[in-house]
Amino acid sequence: MDETDRETDDEIAEVGYLDVPDEAGGRAGRGWWDANAHEYLDEHGEFLGPADFVWCPEGVREAEVQLLGDVVGRDVLEVGAGAAQCSRWLVGRGARAVATDVSLSMLEAGRGYDERTGVRVPVVVADARALPFPDRSFDVAFTSFGAIPFVPDADAVHAEVARVLRPGGRWVFSVTHPLRWAFPDDPSEHGLTANRAYFDRRPYVELAASGAVLYAEYHRTLGDHVADLVGAGFVLERLVEPEWPAGHDRVWGGWGPVRGAYLPGTATFVCRLT
Repeated sequence: MDETDRETDDEIAEVGYLDVPDEAGGRAGRGWWDANAHEYLDEHGEFLGPADFVWCPEGVREAEVQLLGDVVGRDVLEVGAGAAQCSRWLVGRGARAVATDVSLSMLEAGRGYDERTGVRVPVVVADARALPFPDRSFDVAFTSFGAIPFVPDADAVHAEVARVLRPGGRWVFSVTHPLRWAFPDDPSEHGLTANRAYFDRRPYVELAASGAVLYAEYHRTLGDHVADLVGAGFVLERLVEPEWPAGHDRVWGGWGPVRGAYLPGTATFVCRLT
């Protein structure tokens, strides 16, 4: 049993917005997603579908918004793919998609979706900050809530994506809207009153009694995201802030119709490599 296995076996003893060593916070994601892959898919799998492309809890689908553009015959990389539902959808639309994730358990869970749909996606276990692909391998890269929130150095993710994209390549990613971090993670009316500073960049952390970091999720302001993108050589072409759709009653963590009527829940960045 390695260190990551020991950490995921520990029970949560403390939660909050805490300063933790970057190395410990950055490696916690692999263990957490390995330990919780099946529970996550049991809870959200029906909404996400085995071969659908959902950008966010608001239910925005790539079929409707086409943020990736024309993918037919394109080499497409999914970063932080989970069970590769989005890549499976893209393969069905004529893309040459490859799905990567830091969690082997998440990718293995997706094999059941391969059997159900008859669409098998190439998958690679990889940290988004060290992608195992040659320079200029892909035309398009994307992630739907993957990788970026779970590392302290998101700029390294953007730099790696820039490296493996061809000139003019598209990079699209969705994250929790930065404004949400000033409010409690509560989908009810109790989540409508700000209780911490928007500029407080300490991550949300779950610690074991041993002090091991079991889970870490990092906050960046809108300005932080833009600075990271520009620093990696991207041009931000569009920022999508979807409104909560009428008739959509599904609650997902802090997302739901009550709070969604007042506050944005998701920010999707559509970028182009210069």
